[in-house]
Order: sequence, then structure tokens, then C-alpha cells
Amino acid sequence: MTVTRDDLLYGALSLRQPAGGPRVNVDTILLAAYVRNTFPRSGGRVMELGCASGAVSLILALRFPSVTVTGLEIQEDLAALAEENALSNGLSGRVSVVRGDLRNSGTLFPAQSFDCVAMNPPYGEPGRGRPSASSSDRPARQGIWCSLSDLAGAGRHLLKHRGRMYVVFRAGRSAELISSLSEQGVEPKRVRFVHPLPGRKASVVLVEALRGGKPGMTVEPPLFIADGSGKYTEELLSAYTKEGLPCRSQ
Repeated sequence: MTVTRDDLLYGALSLRQPAGGPRVNVDTILLAAYVRNTFPRSGGRVMELGCASGAVSLILALRFPSVTVTGLEIQEDLAALAEENALSNGLSGRVSVVRGDLRNSGTLFPAQSFDCVAMNPPYGEPGRGRPSASSSDRPARQGIWCSLSDLAGAGRHLLKHRGRMYVVFRAGRSAELISSLSEQGVEPKRVRFVHPLPGRKASVVLVEALRGGKPGMTVEPPLFIADGSGKYTEELLSAYTKEGLPCRSQ
């Protein structure tokens, strides 16, 4: 596997990741920023499901020095990179990586042992679309190892009562995601659609869900990657800073 080393958050972190994917993209950064707004400020345990090279785990550990983060990753080569990245960034004391299948969360971790779960699940469906040429990238894109119901069920097992789950997902499948979370008792409470430009349809959706929450959801104003002139918006750029401005409409 060919690996590149890349800077994150304007050089605050350095990440080794597969050249052929999965790689950090704007969705990764927006997910970490979305967590930022209601993350436990003192103490707390965070789980990243399908952590790949560990980008979201590292960003959250950097922004919140009092929390511990666990990344769960099924692919050995990616898990090894995540561990290496935690060590090279001086975060191995608070970021750990567990090798395993999220469908086995019930045997890997005690019930209700995390305050927060974050995930960037595969956007595609098995058998649909062109498969990635990279063997490590294919499961991250096609969802060949788990369903949305599996993801929601893992979140339910892992989260404490009133614990929060954060997800970035393809906008066109948002109804499936919301339904799967709700069916597992992890109630969607806040939704924000992300658009490339004003006037363009949404590309992804950010969802915050609450374990044990009551039905009722706020759909927030849209987040735009770029403005009408094509320049990146201030909100997007702020999500790339070390501090990470909360990814929430004002």
C-alpha cells in the first residue's frame, strides 16, 4: 500500500494515509467540526466507528485535551496507520485503536460506555456504482461489510443514555439514515445539509442524534462550501483551523 504524509488543520496535525484511499476530504473535516459544538468539555469518552487512518479521532483529541478517543477499524493496515498517526502526533496516550468489526460492538465493548460516537459511513450501496480500484478504499465507499442498521445498532450499544452520535452521510440517502437511527432508539435531533454552492442541491448531510431522545428534529439552515463567486466560505475555512469553529448555523 502506497502511503502519503499530509498536513491537517493548517499543519497542527500530520497524517499518513493511503494514496489510493480512503483519504481525508471535506466531509471528514465537517464531521469533526460538527461534533465540536456539543462535545463534552471536561472528560468523556469518544468512539469513532470506522476510523481509517484516524483523522477524526486525532482532530477531536487535539481540540479536547481532557477526553479519550477510541477508533474502531476492521482493516489491519488502516488500523496500523491510525496507531502510527496517534503516536507521531503525540496523542497515543489518549487515542487508542481497536481492530474489529462494528457489528461485533456488543462483544468488543461494554454497553453504554461512550459519551459520543462519530462516524463517516460508506455512502454507496453494495452492487451499485463503480467499485473503487483500491482494496482498502472499496469497503469505505460501498458499504460491503455493514448496513445503516448495523451502524445505528452499534451506536445504540456504545452510547450512554443521552449520549450523542454524529454522522456525515450522502444527502440522497438521508431518509434511510434518519429512519435507521430512529428505529434503533438513537433519535435524530439536528440535521444540516451541505451544498457545494448556493442554488446547488445538497451533497452531504450532517446529523446529530441522541440515544434515548424524544422524536423531534431541527433542520438547520444550509452550510455552503463556497459562495456565489466560487470562494470558500468563512464557515468552511474555520472548520479547518486547529480550534474548529462549531459547524452550526448562527
